[in-house]
Amino acid sequence: RWDPSNPLCPGATRANGEVNPWYQGTFVFPNDFPALQPDAPEPGDSDHPLFRAAAARGVCKVMCFHPWSDLTLPHMTLMDIRAIINKWAELEAELGSSYTWVQIFENKGAMMGCSNPHPHCQVWASNFLPNEACLEDRTQRQYMNQYGVPMLLEYAEQEGSREERVVVKNKNWLVVVPYWATWPFQTLVLPRRHVCRLQDLSSNERTSLASIMQKLLIRYDNLFETSFPYSMGWHGAPTGPYLKKDCRHWQLHAHYYPPLLRSASIRKFMVGYEMLAQVQRDLTPEEAAERLRNLSEVHYKWK
Repeated sequence: RWDPSNPLCPGATRANGEVNPWYQGTFVFPNDFPALQPDAPEPGDSDHPLFRAAAARGVCKVMCFHPWSDLTLPHMTLMDIRAIINKWAELEAELGSSYTWVQIFENKGAMMGCSNPHPHCQVWASNFLPNEACLEDRTQRQYMNQYGVPMLLEYAEQEGSREERVVVKNKNWLVVVPYWATWPFQTLVLPRRHVCRLQDLSSNERTSLASIMQKLLIRYDNLFETSFPYSMGWHGAPTGPYLKKDCRHWQLHAHYYPPLLRSASIRKFMVGYEMLAQVQRDLTPEEAAERLRNLSEVHYKWK
């Protein structure tokens, strides 16, 4: 529950010599090993169009979810999860006031490269749109121009009426195994009204998001009765200079990418044909959704 040698714990000393406060809720601090720097130098001029580079500037932060190291999100209270959502929205608004893209993401479990079990996520803010953001911006804009409605809002309405790929839903949110899923138990979290960014969520929407996240993550753990690994992240409308632009084509959403395939130890590998040609499905999104949907909302450790 508490390890003084763990740099994410309250009161512990981090790599840069700073001592964490005895925090009781969430705790945010600058990453001691940041991938982005606010003052990254400009690269030299290129002598060929195939070798172009530009400065990638930004900041990287770490956000601890809770002071206890033995908790994961599905074991936290709804109040704890709601506090995390509030902090996410606060960070996106704060960093987004000057940076173009704010990427909130959580790598959970050693299988996903997480070296510290303490419950936490990372927040990277950059002065550019990363590749995935560029692709989502382009495709959502194209759909809006062609059909006059935000693509993912229309998608949520379609999935909600069809129900075959729905895992869990409530008044404000929908969780589905997306039609285009590539990971076996991949899910997409969607609001049921048009929302561009996390900070635009109402109080009721944040509360119901905490509830639906808990229900999804308990199902994940129950699937193979293990602490389910995944990478997750929020995508919303770009920020910084985009705050003054028309971003109505964007719809807020979260991606969950879990690697497990058939058991707590058997994972899917994206190799061979999948790396060099095209991703192959191991089960249909409808089958994956049904398996997740039919799982108990009571965590297996609580029974």
